Amino acid sequence: MYKAFLIKYGEIGVKGKNRYLFEDALVRQIRFALEKVEGEFVVSKENGRIYATAQTEFDYDEVVEALKTVFGIIGICPVVQIEDNGFDDLAEHVIKYIDEAYPDKNVTFKVDARRARKNYPMNSMEINMEMGGRILDAFPEMKVDVHKPQVLLQIEIRKHINIYSIEIPGPGGMPIGTAGKAMLLLSGGIDSPVAGYMVAKRGVQIEATYFHAPPYTSERAKQKVVDLARLVSKYAGPITLNVVNFTDIQLAIYEKCPHDELTIIMRRYMMKIAEELGKESKCMGLVTGESIGQVASQTMQSLYCTNEVCTMPVYRPVIGFDKQEIIDISEKIGTYETSIQPFEDCCTIFVAKHPVTKPNLNIIKQHEHNLDDVIDELMKTAIETTEKIVVK
Repeated sequence: MYKAFLIKYGEIGVKGKNRYLFEDALVRQIRFALEKVEGEFVVSKENGRIYATAQTEFDYDEVVEALKTVFGIIGICPVVQIEDNGFDDLAEHVIKYIDEAYPDKNVTFKVDARRARKNYPMNSMEINMEMGGRILDAFPEMKVDVHKPQVLLQIEIRKHINIYSIEIPGPGGMPIGTAGKAMLLLSGGIDSPVAGYMVAKRGVQIEATYFHAPPYTSERAKQKVVDLARLVSKYAGPITLNVVNFTDIQLAIYEKCPHDELTIIMRRYMMKIAEELGKESKCMGLVTGESIGQVASQTMQSLYCTNEVCTMPVYRPVIGFDKQEIIDISEKIGTYETSIQPFEDCCTIFVAKHPVTKPNLNIIKQHEHNLDDVIDELMKTAIETTEKIVVK
């Protein structure tokens, strides 16, 4: 029955003269999403509407699931599109539509007609009343309810005529690539994939950095992060994953710095390296999955010490969330089951039994001087030997 999808957007509609840039970005993301499904589609803009029109047979559920991953979409409406051959022809198509879409006719309904083409010979109210009468004549068991109908039958009079009654919620947000680019510090945990998803939802293109510590972390731990990046890319588009060998830096910190400060000092060097990689990729900020008070490195004092090494803004989308709220999002986007696989990452090794929770920045800097003879070369090597993996 359906050969096209009317795609509704939200915030884009209130943009000014540059609105077309956001619309074009959304069209590109829709095309990219539909390339992954069976069937061919033409995606087009028309007077504030975006349509995905099938050129071949397709799997309805597969297409809907693909569109539900595209940020910027607030509604997905499968539509019947017809040419304007007069009201009687329209009424015939509406009756056929209801007969196929609602086999059980014991439902309440309301007709909501809108005319973008004002030269149509009937106004919206006349269409509503006349079409409602035709429907009742065809299906006497149906009842009109203008306040809370079970079926809201929408008719749009445009260049062609759209008939639809279903609107599937989209993810909202803004199209990927409309808000710059950021570097995500991606671990194998629950929080950072969610942080990446959330910042991508605001239109940010994501690159990611993962700190690997062989032989202390396994290849399975690395593959877990690659898998997480791939799951996030379902929403965020292709992601370049930078795999940094962090072993030598960790060993140097372990040998030369107080053990209760290991986590903070390691985090500071992770941020430095991620920022350098971000600069190379023209990123405008770092993104982490930190949440206040969740672990020792995420107290206000610890975050203050971590932030101090960065010149880029650091975005923490989940900073005010409870753990369960983060888990709920991870389950929704499909990353949770991968995140809980029991492979250690570099943040879970070389950890003190009693890490400092209220670090003093001046003392941390003083102890970092113990690394002065080796750290520049170690950081240079880590950056130069970074492995880049593109996932999509």
